[in-house]
Amino acid sequence: MSAPLQRVCFQLQVRPDRLDEYRDRHRAVWPDMLAALRETGWHNYSLFLRPDGLLIGYFETPSLHAAREGMARTDVNARWQAEMAPFFVALEGTPDQGFVELEEVFHLE
Repeated sequence: MSAPLQRVCFQLQVRPDRLDEYRDRHRAVWPDMLAALRETGWHNYSLFLRPDGLLIGYFETPSLHAAREGMARTDVNARWQAEMAPFFVALEGTPDQGFVELEEVFHLE
């Protein structure tokens, strides 16, 4: 039996003046970026955006550490993160490394 997937929820803050462009970028995520996410263990990945720019992300992975490390080794991730970083407020580093991980306090199976 395989180990259970880790559920990861995180938050970032998108600049309010860039919300429309942020949405547009995610309607057309590069195919090689999508493939890299799948190949490095990012599953059931969703992003939710509030009108004020609060962004909540959720994904499942065998290992958050391994998923981040796997993406860090890809050229496509470096390009994507560089293009996306200016969309965020108070970001230290790249979006995939600088997000605030939220604590899971309840899960209904």
